[in-house]
Amino acid sequence: MTHAHNHDPTTHGRAFGLALALNGGFVLVESILGWRVNSLALLADAGHNLTDVGGLLLAWGGLLAGGLRPNARHTYGWQRASIVASFANALVLLLAMGALALEAAQRLSAPVATSGSTVMMVAAVGVAVNGGTALLFLRDRSRDLNIRGAYLHMAADALVSLGVVAAGGIYMLTRWTWIDPVTSLIIAGLIVLGTWSLFRQSLHLMLDGVPDAIHLSQVDAYLRSLPGVASVHDLHVWATSTSGTALTAHLVLPGGYPGPDFLTAAACALHDRFGINHPTLQIEIARMDDNCADLDESRPIR
Repeated sequence: MTHAHNHDPTTHGRAFGLALALNGGFVLVESILGWRVNSLALLADAGHNLTDVGGLLLAWGGLLAGGLRPNARHTYGWQRASIVASFANALVLLLAMGALALEAAQRLSAPVATSGSTVMMVAAVGVAVNGGTALLFLRDRSRDLNIRGAYLHMAADALVSLGVVAAGGIYMLTRWTWIDPVTSLIIAGLIVLGTWSLFRQSLHLMLDGVPDAIHLSQVDAYLRSLPGVASVHDLHVWATSTSGTALTAHLVLPGGYPGPDFLTAAACALHDRFGINHPTLQIEIARMDDNCADLDESRPIR
């Protein structure tokens, strides 16, 4: 069999370290000022940014674990850790936004005054911090679900902080005390909408679902089009990590084994056309179904 490996050696350590330092410092400042001026919008944004610090840690840990070498106990290594990190990241964020929405709804019944100028100033810093952090992950966002999760969170935060700036400005002009909790509810809703896709995709991959970018029917049609292939069965495609995809398939070739060039060409095409970087193809002269269940269980396995 032949395998086309494309393991990305980049761990994004510098980007994650800088992102954590910026966001951790900003959460501390925003929390203190939000508490002092009694702004739920600032405290909500700080709480959200705190979950993002945890999300960045999860994403970074997932990438580091995914880089560990395979061994006799983990033959794929720890590649799936990046999928688990993406799922945990999305789940924590959804739960945090649920708590935020509940608090904002309660605050609507008894709105309080705040400092519009402080809200605007702190949120404007948030736009810069979150926007700059998003740029750190811009390049690789389309190749790795884990990196995409970090990028989307930071980009969403920049937009959310921009919304808080607007809310502070509206409050200064109108003195509407309800604008603060309403802004918090809008923030929570937007984040849930943006996070749901990450949650769904990561859960799908955790359950060995076919990655969204791959259409199994097209892969099957390609394998059936290979010279000499009479049929294809036991075709499976799943994600080994947020950036790696594996395939196994049985190809029935009545004319016999076509030689190593056949497998090399097929593996390269699967990589280039479908992004599958770990294919395993089994050649059969005639279809061999799995009859292991018919074996006498009393016979020792040799």
